[in-house]
Amino acid sequence: MRILYLTQYFYPEIGATQTRAYEMASGLARAGHQVTILTEVPNHPQGIIHPAYRGHLWVRERMEDIQVLRVWVKASSIKNPAARICFYLTYMLNATLAGLCLATERYDLIYATSPPLLVGAAGLALSLLRRLPFVFEVRDLWPESAIELGEINRPAAVHLAQAIADLCYRRAARTVAVTQGIYDRLQQKGIGPERLALIPNGANTDLYRPGPRDPSICKRLGLEGKFVLIYAGLHGLIHGMESIIECARLLQQYKDILFILIGEGVRKMHLMSLAQEYALDNILFLPAQPECDLPRYLSCADAGLATTKRLPLCEGTIPVKMFSYMACGLPVILAVRGEARQILERAGAGIAVEPEDPAQLCEAILRLKADPEFRRECGRRGREFVLENYDRKAMARRLEELLQAVKQRGMPGGQNGGHCP
Repeated sequence: MRILYLTQYFYPEIGATQTRAYEMASGLARAGHQVTILTEVPNHPQGIIHPAYRGHLWVRERMEDIQVLRVWVKASSIKNPAARICFYLTYMLNATLAGLCLATERYDLIYATSPPLLVGAAGLALSLLRRLPFVFEVRDLWPESAIELGEINRPAAVHLAQAIADLCYRRAARTVAVTQGIYDRLQQKGIGPERLALIPNGANTDLYRPGPRDPSICKRLGLEGKFVLIYAGLHGLIHGMESIIECARLLQQYKDILFILIGEGVRKMHLMSLAQEYALDNILFLPAQPECDLPRYLSCADAGLATTKRLPLCEGTIPVKMFSYMACGLPVILAVRGEARQILERAGAGIAVEPEDPAQLCEAILRLKADPEFRRECGRRGREFVLENYDRKAMARRLEELLQAVKQRGMPGGQNGGHCP
């Protein structure tokens, strides 16, 4: 197959979206398929375009067996609504133009991953203009999530966003959900099971695996003799990380407990200010790390933290970091309701607490600290569970099977295209 894969975010940017796209594309390429990634010039999440890409409207690269076509976007370190709209719109417009006039190979289908929702709009436009089957991946329901987080509140914007989403659902040959909760919500919207697929997130179990503490990191960060809790991921609006800061304040008297928060995001400065206000010396804030280095940091931890806000939309959220912790044999402390909690309890891989409840978070930490055998057993079960159910290589094979079926079916009426008009 020849696949044009649209994702606004991609490696070397750091994050769950980038990792999923890279590993899915790599899996397809290893299986012998030609994959072209159509993405932005690297800038996320800081909003600053990497110096090597400045001054270019588009850049072609090759990353192992993947062709990468990057387009300019209006990036900004200011994350207000106007800046975000410009950011998303410029990707949609430039990706559509590049997909028409630069990605000139004869493709078999288009795969677009959302959010941002306008990636789906670009994928749909290219599907119609090039007469190619369109597969739409939904990692988060939009605009529902944006409405609940207060990012969209104007009726006209809500109506337009919902119309775009509904059009993508209607025109997609298949819609891929990454959680059961999203799958169920899409069914409620009237999308039949024959047009839906569930391909969840997971972990690269070759990269993320149990191992001894990395001595260089332990020495550099002063981790000897510490009980280390790690959070590795986006510091965003939805993650409710204030409860971690409050928990650290409540546990200040335990001088051997240390929190390490790795990542970037719109709430990071607020979290750092809060920790400074509380004069906390038991938290380390570290910048986002390349995916290949994260297992070294996880090896230095005694447990992994995954949190969200106490919102209905979060009940269908499964934090990818949870699978990375489990693959490394770390017990998980999960402050998420719904589907993620069910998975953790089924795996027996840690302790689930209520979101935004620092007291429960403290209790879980102290329980794990007091019981090394329980920690080891949770870690062992978590690793086994991910290998059996959430190995990224298996997810890539499922995606390959789905795309093969879509290719064979083709466009309605059997009219497949592929050339640049």
